[in-house]
Amino acid sequence: MGKLTLVSTGAGGDRYLTQEAINTIREADLVVAYTKYAKDLPELVTDKEVFTTPMTKEIERVQYAIDEAKKGRTVALLSNGDANVYAMGSLVVELLDTLELWDTIEYSALPGISSVLALASEVGAPLSQDFCLISLSDRLTAAELIQKRIRFALEADFVISIYNPKSRSRLEPYAGMLEQLKTIDENRPVVIARDLGRKNQMIKIVTAKELVDAGVENEDVNMSTTLLIGNSTTKLTSDGRVLTPRGYLNKYELSGEEKGDWKKVN
Repeated sequence: MGKLTLVSTGAGGDRYLTQEAINTIREADLVVAYTKYAKDLPELVTDKEVFTTPMTKEIERVQYAIDEAKKGRTVALLSNGDANVYAMGSLVVELLDTLELWDTIEYSALPGISSVLALASEVGAPLSQDFCLISLSDRLTAAELIQKRIRFALEADFVISIYNPKSRSRLEPYAGMLEQLKTIDENRPVVIARDLGRKNQMIKIVTAKELVDAGVENEDVNMSTTLLIGNSTTKLTSDGRVLTPRGYLNKYELSGEEKGDWKKVN
């Protein structure tokens, strides 16, 4: 029986690879990947047989991985971030189910560090309350539904992470999001993180108003950007980190001049 492992490679580059992912790639006799992601891991794939396809060729890529696994090969199918977060997981499982291959191929998936988690580790503690992820790509999701989800998430006061905010030809969903951000406190912190984990990583903390004012032409925002919009309690610390308080200290106050001397008040 062939083996197909869906390998989550993390937010970008090789920085967020898990040891399990590294071991699986090394043990595979075939690596299948989106062209850009294979280039991110030259030391791991240089001596491997590698099959790549460009963007929008996901079905072709997954079908090739399945066909080779059916031949008895050990295949590592790479997926950026976490494979089950806006990535290849659903397509692989759907194809295996449609083709009735569960008894033909040994399939497993490895978790990865998605962009929102990588971003959070870089800027402080922004995800300490309920949060949601919303992709602005309308390639597979109706634009109206995307805007509805943004509106409800803002109304529910979630911390919101935005994936796939815009591309050169896809600006309307991002423009709609900016319009909705006009309804929240203009000073609410927003994190712009681009190319996480790669050499050209960029992280910038702005306000909701600054993001809105920059408009759809904002050069900091593209398909490689992850946005994080704080909720109504999110703030900046004294040294500029982003904090969404969990609420641990709400019931305590300093009872003396010495730091760490806490007294419960309710």
